[in-house]
Amino acid sequence: MSPFWEAQGCIDVAETGRGMWYGPAMEFSTRTVSLSHIREGLDFEVLDQDSIIGPSIEKGSWADEETQLMCAHIEPGNRVVDLGANVGWFAVQAVLADAEVDAFEPVPGIAEIAQRNVDRAMAVSEGRGTVHVMAAGAERGQAEIALSDDNRGDNRLMDDDVPSDMGEVNQITIDVVPVDEVVQGAAHFLKVDTQGSEWLALQGAKALLKKSPRLGLLIELWPYALRGATPRQLIGFLLEQGFTLGKATAAPYPMSLDRILSQIDGHDPLKAGMDLYGAKGGPFHVLGTAARLRGMLRSIKEV
Repeated sequence: MSPFWEAQGCIDVAETGRGMWYGPAMEFSTRTVSLSHIREGLDFEVLDQDSIIGPSIEKGSWADEETQLMCAHIEPGNRVVDLGANVGWFAVQAVLADAEVDAFEPVPGIAEIAQRNVDRAMAVSEGRGTVHVMAAGAERGQAEIALSDDNRGDNRLMDDDVPSDMGEVNQITIDVVPVDEVVQGAAHFLKVDTQGSEWLALQGAKALLKKSPRLGLLIELWPYALRGATPRQLIGFLLEQGFTLGKATAAPYPMSLDRILSQIDGHDPLKAGMDLYGAKGGPFHVLGTAARLRGMLRSIKEV
């Protein structure tokens, strides 16, 4: 165990393929699954009692379309920045593509699991990765984060009260740091999935965006949880940065700000959201001719 975790009072009681992490505020139990179909000898640790991410990875994958888009953008030696890493699925896929990865995960116990997964990927690839135990924000400080006891990927920084849809939660204090204080130089791909803190994360990464002339993007747009800005402001900011945007699907097509908003408006506020894909300084269509043609058809059919 690292000195950091010893200093935090964490105890490793891992058994074969399983472990339990005891931290200052709460504990996480895990199980290890095989991903040998992705890379021979690769194992991946997931959180027990997780209703979404863990069971999907246990079946063999997670966020297939988003993962495919990211991997199509990066080459060996590229830098990838992953904001909201959770147990490290995207960070691991980037390491397996021989990229250099900076991942941010604010929950200490989950960050430790993510680093263990990244270490496993480094053992079977030429990529490198570091998990920073912090949330990406607009300025340095601390914040309270609510941890879901069901969907282990839905951990949200709080401004005031716990969101009513989360029910019973654990709360801990975490560190918040601007990306620009941690990551120097250009990146080639940026993933932002911070459960409503995407705007604030981007405000702390303006230098990174400016220094990255060729950049692929995945970002969650969830108006219900979005903090610090409106959806229109968030999308407008990305367009001002030079991104072409569309839905993160197997056949994306470029979408205007109004078209994105129109496909979100009118739905259940809690469920209305969209995973956006973006590209600047390089081709938007990176999944081949067939995907581009399917995207053109979808652009005609969809309102």
